[in-house]
Amino acid sequence: MAETEAEPRAFALSSRGCSSSPSTCSVVKYTIEVVDLSGENAVDSEWMAYIGAFRYLRSLNISNCHRLSSSGIWAVAGMTTLRELNISRCLKVTDAGIRHLLSIPTLEKLCIAETGITARGVTLLSSLKTLMFLDLGGLPVTDQALSSLQVLTKLHHLDLWGSKISSSGSDVLQMFPKLNFLNIAWTNVTKFPNLPHLECLNMSNCIIDSTLKGPGDNVPLKKLIASGATFSNETEDLGFVGTSFLYHLDFSNASLHRFGFLTHMKALEYLDLSSTTIGDNSIELLASVGENLKNLNLSCTTVSSSGVGILAGKVPKLETLSLSHTMIDDVALSYISTMPSLKSIDLSETDIKGYIHLSAAEGSEFLSLTKLRTLDCLEMLNLEHTHVDDGSLRPLSKFPRLSHLLIRSPSFTDVSLSYLSILPKLKTFSIRDAVLTNQAFDFLKPAATLQRIDLRGCWLLTEDGLLEFHRRFPQIEVRHELFHFLSDPTSSNRPSTHLTPKKLRLNQRNRSTVTSPYFVDQRLKYSREELLALQFSSLAQSSTYTPETSHKSDS
Repeated sequence: MAETEAEPRAFALSSRGCSSSPSTCSVVKYTIEVVDLSGENAVDSEWMAYIGAFRYLRSLNISNCHRLSSSGIWAVAGMTTLRELNISRCLKVTDAGIRHLLSIPTLEKLCIAETGITARGVTLLSSLKTLMFLDLGGLPVTDQALSSLQVLTKLHHLDLWGSKISSSGSDVLQMFPKLNFLNIAWTNVTKFPNLPHLECLNMSNCIIDSTLKGPGDNVPLKKLIASGATFSNETEDLGFVGTSFLYHLDFSNASLHRFGFLTHMKALEYLDLSSTTIGDNSIELLASVGENLKNLNLSCTTVSSSGVGILAGKVPKLETLSLSHTMIDDVALSYISTMPSLKSIDLSETDIKGYIHLSAAEGSEFLSLTKLRTLDCLEMLNLEHTHVDDGSLRPLSKFPRLSHLLIRSPSFTDVSLSYLSILPKLKTFSIRDAVLTNQAFDFLKPAATLQRIDLRGCWLLTEDGLLEFHRRFPQIEVRHELFHFLSDPTSSNRPSTHLTPKKLRLNQRNRSTVTSPYFVDQRLKYSREELLALQFSSLAQSSTYTPETSHKSDS
């Protein structure tokens, strides 16, 4: 059978076509298998009555539909084809709604997170013996309610974040023999579960002081998330975690003081140690397992340029590196340039200036961002809240694959906008809090690939200037406090996104961003003459700034 024939029958609709009356869509109810109405305020009991007539419905997503109540759930009761149902964050759905679901014999995936369902309603789920995926996040699940679910022996995914289960109550987790995903974040569980088939565990914001007894010595995890967790002295070495297959480790904001466990994690591909106590003295431990690393987050740590230097040449597969809010400076750029696979770099809130002062014999200054030219795969660069300026950004104009660039500083003027917006692959350009004027738009010729430009905080721009820019480039989405222009794909030379008929979906109407009542136009602080002086000053810089007149070297 062809691949297209194997796809679920579906249909795509606009909200304008169906929000008034679902009866206009009756032609599709005998063919639809997948329905996604998530976040649609129009969905109520009337809509559900219509959906209940879909004979072949296999998957229904009505999450975040705030008008939906328990009575609306009655419409899908008794369906013999429904396998997946998501009613998460439908606050009006209560235990009464669960009773309607008990007559669906085929249900395999159920998401009821952050609804009005109580522990009593959770116990009713024990009748759904076919369940394999159960999301109870944010519900007041008690030890007793969890115990009642142990008859669901087919479960392989269980989400219990924010529940009321305790360490003693978590012992019942041993009764789920096929469980491979478990989320017990924000609970009072202190025992680290040792389950034979567990692959992904989330214990974020838990206090981990012991290990739950299990059949093996180590938990054979592939993915461990313990963001904000507190480890006791006995568990900080992670000796109870099998390291042979662990490829994803998120310890962001965790209370760790020792990092010796890193030396055993040779399979790591994703590592998040942001907001931990790791510093340069522990980077050698990280470098020893850097061979397979693809994503590394060291933001908000005490790592300096020296620490980055230890990683030089040790992370050949690294694609994403975040050093935001660290003590690195321009020296680190030389070390980063030795990481050949980098696609995304976050250097925001650092001491990067874009210049390195040389000796008198070598010349006055060197444009340090030139070092990153060796990164042929670089697509995203974040330099927000650094010390770079118009001149130090000049090397970026020769980065052929850069598609996402974020800069934010009052040091930028019309000059940066003109020569950076023409980067051949640029899709997203954020230049915030800059001293841009309307004149910057007059000679602007953005790359054909540019889809979005963020100009928030550029207080010299006026309503007329933004409107004129939108008129000239309607295919570009523009963000500013005064306006938020969404792109118009019909006016672009780029082909519009093709909506494959996989889902019956109500698309949200485009909404323009309303100016915040707290937004203060900073131009009010200046007289007309002062504003004109700022504009002419910026234009003068633009007209006189050329590579030939610059005294700074980028070689």
